[in-house]
Amino acid sequence: MNDHTVGIDIGSITSKAVLMKNGEILDSRVLFTGYSVETVGKKVFNDVLADAGLSPEAVGRIVATGYGRKGVFMAHESLTEILCHGAGAYYQNPEIRFVIDIGGQDSKAILLDDKGRVKKFSMNDKCAAGTGRFLEVMARAMEVNLEAFGDLSLQADQPAKISSLCTVFAESEVISLISKGMTRENIIAGIHESIGARVAAMAKRVGLRGPVMMTGGVAKNIGVVKALEEKLGLPIEVSPYAQVNGAIGAAYLAWKQNNAGLSKRISRRDN
Repeated sequence: MNDHTVGIDIGSITSKAVLMKNGEILDSRVLFTGYSVETVGKKVFNDVLADAGLSPEAVGRIVATGYGRKGVFMAHESLTEILCHGAGAYYQNPEIRFVIDIGGQDSKAILLDDKGRVKKFSMNDKCAAGTGRFLEVMARAMEVNLEAFGDLSLQADQPAKISSLCTVFAESEVISLISKGMTRENIIAGIHESIGARVAAMAKRVGLRGPVMMTGGVAKNIGVVKALEEKLGLPIEVSPYAQVNGAIGAAYLAWKQNNAGLSKRISRRDN
């Protein structure tokens, strides 16, 4: 049996692939999704294998996830983001009981049991507020590099009040605050507090409990993480693999499926 598995997570902004061998992470790859889901799915898969010097034949099972998972035709199975983000967090730390994932186009709050299985979840996929897209719009409005948002917000002395939950109206609020001379630091901190309040409310509706892990690309923004910690009243763990957590979960579930299949074959043979 081929002991390599690959998880592919096709997100709205970036696509990720994680390569595992016997359940251990070997490598990961992140690419911008672009126009064609099928094209980026093939490329991110081939790239992560090329980095490891492997051919596609070395992979025993491929699981796809993310909004574009149905376009990954080489995958043996496609699974929801909820399942894969829960599995990825549990793989990284089996003590985690709650996952907050903020990606490009949605945010998720996921309650796990002590086996890493999803007990309950909520997902905001109807509105861009509180997502990576929301932050991109705000960054453009303020002519600030999005990568600088986190550090700048930590320099705020009086965070702005952003009352609107709609991206379009929030952008108008930000432009108004700029015209009034409010500092970028305070405006950005206010944006982060707005996201924190929205996502924390969703998490509490699901049934918040610790320990908590934050995943998704927005987890790289320390300002959002700090704002969420304040609103939740709990510390948040952010792993170095936060952006590829969904692909980790997909690769991990592929490995578990491979092992389950092997166990069944051995059991039948022994009997």
